Order: sequence, then structure tokens, then C-alpha cells
Amino acid sequence: MSKINKFFDKLKSGVILFDGGFGTELYNRGIFINRCFDEVNISNPNLVKQIHEEYLKAGADVIETNTFGANRYKLSKYQLSDKVYSINHSGASLAKETAGKNALVAGAIGPLGIKIEPLGKTSIDEAKEAFAEQIEALIKGGVDLLIFETFIYPEELVVAVNTAKDICNLPIIAQMTIDEDCTSLTGAEPEHFIRILDNSKADVIGINSTVGPQVMLRWLERVRHLTSKPISIMPSAGKPRNIDGRNIYLTSPEYMGEYAKHFVQAGANIIGGCLGTGPEHIRRMRNMINAIKQDERKYEFEKVSLVVPENIKPIEPEHKSRLARRLSAGHFVTFVELLPPHGLISEPVIEKAKEMFYEGIDVINIPDGPRASARMSALSMAIQIQNKVGIETVLHYVCRDRNVIGIQSDLLGAYALGLKNILAITGDPPKLGNYPDATAVFDVDSIGLVNIINRLNHGLDIAGNPIGTPTGYLIGVGANPGAVNLDEEIRRLDWKVEAGAEYIVTQPVFDLNIFENFLEKIEHIKIPIIAGLWPLTSIRNAEFMNNEIPGCNVPDDIMERLRNVEESKENSIKEGIEIARETLERMKNMINGVQISAPFGRIKSVVDVLDGFVLP
Repeated sequence: MSKINKFFDKLKSGVILFDGGFGTELYNRGIFINRCFDEVNISNPNLVKQIHEEYLKAGADVIETNTFGANRYKLSKYQLSDKVYSINHSGASLAKETAGKNALVAGAIGPLGIKIEPLGKTSIDEAKEAFAEQIEALIKGGVDLLIFETFIYPEELVVAVNTAKDICNLPIIAQMTIDEDCTSLTGAEPEHFIRILDNSKADVIGINSTVGPQVMLRWLERVRHLTSKPISIMPSAGKPRNIDGRNIYLTSPEYMGEYAKHFVQAGANIIGGCLGTGPEHIRRMRNMINAIKQDERKYEFEKVSLVVPENIKPIEPEHKSRLARRLSAGHFVTFVELLPPHGLISEPVIEKAKEMFYEGIDVINIPDGPRASARMSALSMAIQIQNKVGIETVLHYVCRDRNVIGIQSDLLGAYALGLKNILAITGDPPKLGNYPDATAVFDVDSIGLVNIINRLNHGLDIAGNPIGTPTGYLIGVGANPGAVNLDEEIRRLDWKVEAGAEYIVTQPVFDLNIFENFLEKIEHIKIPIIAGLWPLTSIRNAEFMNNEIPGCNVPDDIMERLRNVEESKENSIKEGIEIARETLERMKNMINGVQISAPFGRIKSVVDVLDGFVLP
């Protein structure tokens, strides 16, 4: 009998019981949490076989390989990325050898541990390569089926399933993980992500990990009628408790056994355990399944249509903000960058914004924690300027300090308060600033952030849930014409544009040759370009920009001009302004606008650069 037929014959004949939480069993037997659990396949194969044997004796029909985290990205944290094949092949071989002829072996594969496009910089092709690497090793090790489990993002799960289907015809189980309210960990309602799983190429779909049996039963009862595919349910043994430094799962085997009955009656086809479920939990589940008569199953698998929310019409680009209207109409726009204060007193910044408003500047650009520094919230400063001055602002928004939940909350709140223009930035890591030990979040980078904002602009949150009235942000992104790896910079810029970017703001331009080369390479990008301009104040300022700000290349001739200025602060500033005016004159017909910084808060430099200047 083929592996495929053997699995599906088991599925047709009754409920299939999987094993429990392999990782927690390793932990309970002395494998510390800071070790790579997958590597134990090589360093202690007898322990791996012992755990498999105990689950089989408890009554499991299928055992999973100890390979959940054995992909190149997760293994690289342990300097084991060159061991992908050996760890997966060993895991499959050990399980297959232990299972013998009666039980089946499922090759266990978890998420990659990194974000793939559009939320991350890893391409879908790179993700497919990583999944394929693991899948092929498991197949050669002899697995009977594949199980993709504990996925947070359904898009990544679909990539994994599609990769497997391209490689083999083994049965495939695809499982997400959920939160206490039955939504995905990104907030997607069950009805939303069950539809994605139902439309995937997986043979069985379901959920595992994170929560205990009660929540999973609620999820199952809510979605069983929405798919005709078999469903798998594999709960954890509740939430862990930290007792004397060890994580202990308190859900009893008797409780898990009782819920096995509920799962079967509610229509589950495959049942198993996840974190904290040991052999005794599986034994109790086995006894309960054996005691259930098959006619006690309550559900027939009749698929019904989902009610899809009506499409929400996004705000037209030219109606998003005054800046958006001016860019759409082809006007040359002017930005001025003002930093929020270090403390509570914002009046000096507001007064500078007023002067810029009187000078005819289009928008004030507010950086968010530049150089990983702690300043007044850029969001607060932007709102104060708009309310007290009447000039539009562009809010820098960085990923460093926020997870995807906080990002969405901030963006919804900022838009409700009247902010319409945003610049999506990854952000400087804390080690660059005054707080090198601060924790960085970086749930997403600027590409993922643009994707989140674009979804909000289409009336959807990151999980695909409707939010009602859409936001109407004009989405800007940064670019570095002087990047060391310019090809990579442009590749990322292409992703940002694909994700929904509507204008580009560059790092300060000093070298026109570098800038023109950059423009040639992005001719295919048809969104406005706002060039950065920094009026240098001295030779020391130029040396700092040249050596300590990535991507800022001050040419030798400009350095020489500043060195030759008479030793006077006033003369140096005057020369820096003249250099900035010359640079702007040469590039004004290549760009759609300019962002002028005010070095050390000197807005007079901005006024002097633009004084009498004829813009396109």
C-alpha cells in the first residue's frame, strides 16, 4: 500500500491520533531551552527514539519528526545552517525506524522565523528554497506525510504548502496557530483565514499550539461548516506556568482526554497535542477516541459560502492631502526637516515651523528618533505643528520601537488626529544611539510597514479584517543614492513601490555624479522624487557627514572648498549655503521637490538657500 493511500485510508476509517509536544518532552528530559532541539537528532539520537517510542506506546497513530525548526534561518542562530540536510534526514530516519510498519511518520516543518515579502525583505523565491531544502531531506529520510504547523501568517503557510506540492505528492497538513479569542496572532478572524486554508493545496487544514483545548473547540465549532476538508486540532496543555525557573504545563491528561471526545463530536478528523502534551495526555486521548462510537460525530462536511465584506473604495491619491494634490499637479514641493525637542518644551520648534510657513514651505518633515535618540514623540510634534501653525507635516514612522499591533494602532490614531502624510522608515538600531542596550522590535522593516499602511488605505488591517472607513495616507519612503550596495538598495526600493509607496525622499545629496547614476537606475520607477539637501556648516560638519552618516558622500572638491574658507564660523556657513544652492540648481530639473535640513536647528540656512531661488 502506498504512503498516500495508507494515510487517507486511515482518515476514512476514523479519527487519527498524532503524538504530543516533542520540544517540551526534550525540555523535560534535560535539554535546556538555549540549545537547538532539532540538533538532538544528531547528538543524542537515542533520546529522540525513546520519546517516539513512548508516544507510540501511548497509542499515537502518527509520530512527528523532531525537525520543527530545522530550516536554514532558524539553524543559523546556532551556526548550524550547513546541517539542514543531516538534521532533517536524521530526524526522519529515527522516526521511521521507531514507527515500524504500523505507525506513520509526519515530517514536521515550522515557519522560517523571518518575514517574507511583502512584510519582510526575504523574497518568496528565497522562502521556497528554504522550505524545499527541508522538505527534500525529510522525503529522503522516509516520511509518509508532511505537516506544516504553528504558522502565524497564512501567506507563508501557503508558500510552504505550494512548495511541497511542487516537490512531491505526499499528503499535506497545514496548521495555523491562534490566540485566546480564536483569531490568528495577527488578528485575522477564523472565517477569514479558514477561507485561505480551504483554498490552499493542503489535504488537511487546522490549528495547533499557543492555546489549550477549550479555545480550540470554540474555533472548531465556529468554522467546521465553512470547509469540506478534513480538520486537524492539536492544542497545547494550556498556558505554561513558571515554577522555580521551569515552564510547567498544568492541563491534566484527564482534561485533554475529555476534550478529545468534544473534538470528535464537533467534526475533527485528526487530533493530537502540542506544547506540554506528553505521552500520558496522548494515552488518555487514545482511550477516549476508542470509546467514541463513530455515529456520535455531529458534523457532515457541507461547505457553505463565506460572506465577504463589500469592497471599500480607497481615497484617490490627489485627495489625500495638500502635498498629494501639489505632487499630482506637477508642482515642485519643498520640505523642511525639523527635529522634535529632547524635552517637553516644543515652542521653539513651533516658532521655526511658523517661520517656514511664512516662507512658503509646503510641509514640515518630522524625524522619529533619529540616530536612535530619545526625543519628544514625532507624532506629538507633528500634531502640535499642524494644530498651532496650520502647515502640513510629514511624519517619519520607524519600525524599530513597535510590533505590528502597535504600528496599526498608532497609524489609525494618527490619521484620526489629522496626519495625512507619512514616511515609512525601518529606523536606526539602538546600538547607534545613546541607549545601545535598548531592545529593538523590528517586527517588520520599511517594506512591511508600507504594506501595512497600504492595507489600511484599502480599509483592511494586516490580517485582512475590514476596519470600516479606510485611511488615506500619502505614503513616502526613503532611499540612499550613495548606498554601498546600490543594487540591493534599488531592489528594496522596487519592493517598497510594489507595496504601495507614492513618493521617495533621498538622503542628502552632495555628489551629483552619484545622484545622477541613482536616477538612471530608477528610471523605471514612476513616482515623485524628493531630494535631500543639507547646507554644510563647516569642514568638521562635512567630515562627519562623509564618515559617520551612511550613504552621504561629500566630494573632495567640496571638502577642499570648506577647508579653504577663512577660519570663521560665519564664512563656513555662507560657503555651505552656496554649495547647497549650486547643488539644487544642478538637480532641480531632475526631481519633483527638495527636502532641506536645518543643521543644528538653524532655519536661517533654509531661508538663505531658497532666497531668490527660482524653482521649477
